[in-house]
Amino acid sequence: MEELKLNLDARNQGAFVVTENGEQLGEMALAITGDEMIVYHTEVVPQAEGRGLAKQLLNAMVSYARTNHLKVIPLCPYVHAQFKRHPQDFEDIWKKNEDE
Repeated sequence: MEELKLNLDARNQGAFVVTENGEQLGEMALAITGDEMIVYHTEVVPQAEGRGLAKQLLNAMVSYARTNHLKVIPLCPYVHAQFKRHPQDFEDIWKKNEDE
């Protein structure tokens, strides 16, 4: 069974990580500064692709952002694509830049 948790260091940099039987299957790298969360990168190992792990990471990140009243800056191509594809689902947390 998969386990998903947030690991942050003292500077509020880290990742949401999904593991199974002690093996890391995926991560979403991020940093939190003030009331903003910058999401840099999402990656799932090739052997775990197609299991919806990236979506689980996205859901965990969105839930955390809402709970902690954070605005998300989606630098990660996957997260940015999801935000653009379903803007109504993320408009409350999405910090858009001027050209979006």
